Amino acid sequence: MTWSHEDGVRATAPAGGVLEVGCDESGSDGENLTGGNTDVFAHASVWLSVESAAAAVQEIRDRIRSPAEEYKANHLLREKHRAVLEWLLAPAGPIHGQAHVHLIEKTFLVVDRAVDLLLGPGSTDAVVLFRIGPRAFGQERWRAFLTAANQLLRVRNDGEPEAPVEGFFREVDALRRASPRTTVTDRTTVTDRTTVTDVLDRLASARPRADAYRADVGEGPTLIPLLNPLLPAIVSTAAYWSAGGRPVRLVHDRQNMLTPERIAWIEETSRRAGVGLTGLRLVEARRDARVQVADFLAGIARKIASDELNGRGDPPLTALLRPYVDRASVWGDESSWGELVSPDEKRTDEERSPVP
Repeated sequence: MTWSHEDGVRATAPAGGVLEVGCDESGSDGENLTGGNTDVFAHASVWLSVESAAAAVQEIRDRIRSPAEEYKANHLLREKHRAVLEWLLAPAGPIHGQAHVHLIEKTFLVVDRAVDLLLGPGSTDAVVLFRIGPRAFGQERWRAFLTAANQLLRVRNDGEPEAPVEGFFREVDALRRASPRTTVTDRTTVTDRTTVTDVLDRLASARPRADAYRADVGEGPTLIPLLNPLLPAIVSTAAYWSAGGRPVRLVHDRQNMLTPERIAWIEETSRRAGVGLTGLRLVEARRDARVQVADFLAGIARKIASDELNGRGDPPLTALLRPYVDRASVWGDESSWGELVSPDEKRTDEERSPVP
């Protein structure tokens, strides 16, 4: 089979109709964001008709010719199948203009959520700390701080109840003692009056908020874990597709995290944010070709973005991914972000995802 735009049946939304978008994710390690198997989380979505998605999946199978019953992103990421990967992402391919990827840099999410919890949302303090911290304190000390922040925020705690708070503020104090009081001068992040030390000093004084948070966590099950990237990514995905007032319904691969209560939270959070999400339906990926294509794209995007983050980016592949990347992605590393988005799509540090 040879794909062409004419062969594929593009999804269409009739006047007053609902866009139905297939979704899947890649890179989920639960709440272990600093010591898991992946450093990037990707949530992909595609707006294709079932027929068009099925044709794309079949074309991939015809080109790769693997005996595997279920194809995954790793099939396309093998060097011998690079031509198939490039075809899928290319402007003349089956998903261009019909797909979207929300990226999350996991360690930045940890810092962002910790700063939001302790200092309040909406500031650029997380960006200040994240971008300057490693070079100001060294990788070993910075990694200890990230691990402690992850332990503070995650719901699960296998040690003493007070251990996450004690560990986090011990690392904050260690950074304060080591702080060179380096002034931040990068005008793209903050004014040159702000210093990393200022942020650390304010974090050190915010222990009552940390104690209150851990007390709440200890009282019972947490519906929306602060560090789980999937739930806010789904809301951000719905926000993208419903831009301009279009109603959208998401068809998502089954996930243990997506309980009825959490789906209700996603729908209510979307409604409060003015997002036109009309519903979220769970399916088995292998039974819906749209979700299969989203699964391919999520895995591909996660690998390309991770390579770019770690200084081993593949410029042609990064360029092919660029049109799909959500400008509301949760990303702290400045250099890799500059490669992952087009110049006119670069998000300012004041722009945040619509998800609390």
